[in-house]
Amino acid sequence: MTTAAPATRIVDAIDVLRGILAERRAGGASVALVPTMGALHDGHLALVRRAREVADVVVVSIFVNPLQFGEGEDLDRYPRTLDADVAALAGLGVELVFAPSVAEMYPTGPVSTRVTAGEVGDLYEGASRPGHFDGMLTVVSKLFHIAQPDVAVFGQKDAQQVFLVKRMVRDLDLPLRVEIVPTVREADGLALSSRNRYLSSDDRGAALALSESLRAAERAAADGVAEALAEADAAFGAHDLQPDYLVIVDPETFLPVADDATGDAIVIVAARVGTTRLIDNARVRLG
Repeated sequence: MTTAAPATRIVDAIDVLRGILAERRAGGASVALVPTMGALHDGHLALVRRAREVADVVVVSIFVNPLQFGEGEDLDRYPRTLDADVAALAGLGVELVFAPSVAEMYPTGPVSTRVTAGEVGDLYEGASRPGHFDGMLTVVSKLFHIAQPDVAVFGQKDAQQVFLVKRMVRDLDLPLRVEIVPTVREADGLALSSRNRYLSSDDRGAALALSESLRAAERAAADGVAEALAEADAAFGAHDLQPDYLVIVDPETFLPVADDATGDAIVIVAARVGTTRLIDNARVRLG
């Protein structure tokens, strides 16, 4: 329900955000939350536009969560562009930007109580980034409890994250709805990512291997799992890259499908391009 929005307000304290939202709810407003780590691009803004359609008040959180970065990952160099992010959000009529410090979110240091992602959290991205999904679910759980949204909006590009967040909401009976927005891509197919800014011009061309492999898998999906994977892998070979993983998973379990599987599935892929690690995915119909 899109309406004229007040001026965008930056909030960095949990109690202040809760107070504002309690007042807005008392007036009958619904709340949507868009959790982000900032460095916003058009993919994030698509989530915000959807949030504006489904709720009266939109809260965009901007927090680079240290719990989901492992040793040697890019926590320190992860782009932080708060002023530009807020300007972009103001242009879309976002009412509240929640931009807490690490000390505000974790006042006693890394928390002892965490949400665990289970078996799926140890696969794919979790295998390459141990503990990543436990950290992600923990901070998302905190944000859900802080903002108490009616709706939370996520992007399909992070398919494993989406699966785990939706499962957490179901398993813990959290009173909100999760909305998923399709992946936003460049004209040549590259999925938008905050990490794309790390790519050199040569890396940028090589990064197309991810989206091209997904299109190859889509074209071959009718011929079965083995053929879809073979065609996707060939697309990587054309760019002289090796995927970190290239797997077809069941949307209901996020586990690898059987060799003779038919029906709806998701192809997930990750690769390191230069010094930058990228992920992507696409839905396919096998058989």
